[in-house]
Amino acid sequence: MPPGERGSLWPVTPKRFVIIGGGPAGNSCATTAARLGAHVTLVEKDIVGGAAHLWDCIPSKAMIATGGRLTQIHEAPGMGIAVTPAELDFEALRRRIVEIEAKLQGSVSGLLENQGVTILEGSGRLTGPSTVTVEHPDGTTTDLDAEVIVLSTGSRPRVPDWAPVDGVRVLTTRQAYPPPELPEHLIVVGAGVTGVEFVHMFSAFGCRVTFIVSRQQVLPQKDPEVAAALEDDFLARGVRLFKGARAQSVTVDEGAGTVTVQCDDGRAATGSHVILAVGSIPNSETLGLDAAGVAHHDGYVTVDHNCLSSVPGIYAAGDLSGKLPLSSVAAMQGRKIAEHAMGLHAGPHRHLDYEKAASAIFTVPEIADVGLAEADAFAVGRKIRVTKVPFSANAKALIEHDPRGFVKIISDPATGVVLGGSIVGRNAAELISVIALAVTAGLRVTDIVESLLVHPALAEALADAAE
Repeated sequence: MPPGERGSLWPVTPKRFVIIGGGPAGNSCATTAARLGAHVTLVEKDIVGGAAHLWDCIPSKAMIATGGRLTQIHEAPGMGIAVTPAELDFEALRRRIVEIEAKLQGSVSGLLENQGVTILEGSGRLTGPSTVTVEHPDGTTTDLDAEVIVLSTGSRPRVPDWAPVDGVRVLTTRQAYPPPELPEHLIVVGAGVTGVEFVHMFSAFGCRVTFIVSRQQVLPQKDPEVAAALEDDFLARGVRLFKGARAQSVTVDEGAGTVTVQCDDGRAATGSHVILAVGSIPNSETLGLDAAGVAHHDGYVTVDHNCLSSVPGIYAAGDLSGKLPLSSVAAMQGRKIAEHAMGLHAGPHRHLDYEKAASAIFTVPEIADVGLAEADAFAVGRKIRVTKVPFSANAKALIEHDPRGFVKIISDPATGVVLGGSIVGRNAAELISVIALAVTAGLRVTDIVESLLVHPALAEALADAAE
C-alpha cells in the first residue's frame, strides 16, 4: 500500500535506521523497515544471518537431523525392513553443514539487498543517542546518523573460569557444530536445552556420552514429566547421567588424550572431549551503551514492551533484550520494532506476550511446549484442567513405529480456554503450532475437538487430549 494511503499512522518522511547486528532480529527489522519506506543500514561484523543462528542453531539441527536419520535406519527392522548397518560419514556431515549455512546466508543477504538495505561489514558502537561509528576490518571507520538505532548483537557461549577451553578437547558450543573430530567419549556439561540436544545428537552418532547436570532433573525449567521422558530415553541409549553434580574443574591429559571433569560432590568423569553448554552472555561490552545513556543490567539492555530502551529512538532485540533467547522471538521483536518506530503502533495494539511463545527441543523424541506450565499453575494456586493422551493410543504413531511420548493440554476449567500445553514425541515441534495458535487466539478446547482433522495423523492426539 502506498504511504499516502495509510493515513496519519504513516510517517511523513522516511526514517533513517541503523541496525547493529544481522541476526534474526536485525534482519527482520531491516526488511520490515525497508518495506515501510525507511532508509536502512545494517552493520554486521561476522556473518549476515547471525552467528548464533547460522553457526549454532542451524548446524545443530542439521546434526540432529543426521542423527535422527541414523536412528530411523537402525530401527527399520521394526517396520519390516532388512537393512545393512549404517554408519556416520563425519566429513560428509561437515560438508553438508557448510552447504546449508552458505545457502541460508546467501538467501538472507539477497533478501536484504533486494529490499534496498545497505550492509556494512564491521563493528558498530554508539557514540551518542543518535550516532553510530562503524569500525571496518581494514581499520577505517564510518560515522552514521540515525533517527532509529536497533541493537541486536546477540550473545556468545559463557566460559566458566575453571574451564581451560582450547577448541580441541575442551569446547564451547560454538566450537562443536561440528567438533574438530568425532568424540569417542563426550562429556556434556549443562542441563538446559543446548546440553540435552548435544547428548542426543552425539549418542545418535554412536559416541559414548556422560551428561553432567547440576539439578536433580535435566531441563530444570520444563515440566517434570517431559524431563523424565527424556531421561528415560537417554538411559536407554546408554548415556551415563550425573544428576545433582556441579562441574568445578576440567583437566586435560595431553599424553593420554583424555579430559576429566571433577564435580563438587566428589564424582568425576573422564572422556575424550568436553562440551560446555552452560549458558550465554550478551555481546554488549563494546556497544557504547554508557556513552549513549542506555540503561542496562548484566550486559542486557533494559527495554519496555515495544523493545524501546531508556533512550528514545534506541531499541534492543534478540538475546540482547534479555527476553526469551529464541530465533522466532528475535525475528518477531525485529518486525515489531520496525512497525513501532515507523508509527504503525501509535494506537492500541497487541504487544509481544513472551509467555505465549512456543519452543521446541530437537531431541528424539522431540519436545515442545507453549503457554502456562502445569507446575507454574500449581505454584500460584491457579485452578487448571490437565488432560493427557499418550501417543501409544494413536494409530499414526503405531504406523510410524514410534509411539513414545504424549500430548498434554492445560485449560481453564471454567471457560475451557486453552492456556498451554506440552508435547513429547515425533514431530512435536510441528504439532505444538496448533496449541500455540489456540493459546494466542484464546480458543477453547472445544474448538480443537470439533476440528475435522486428518485420519490417521499424529494431530489426532491433540483432539483426543482436548476432549
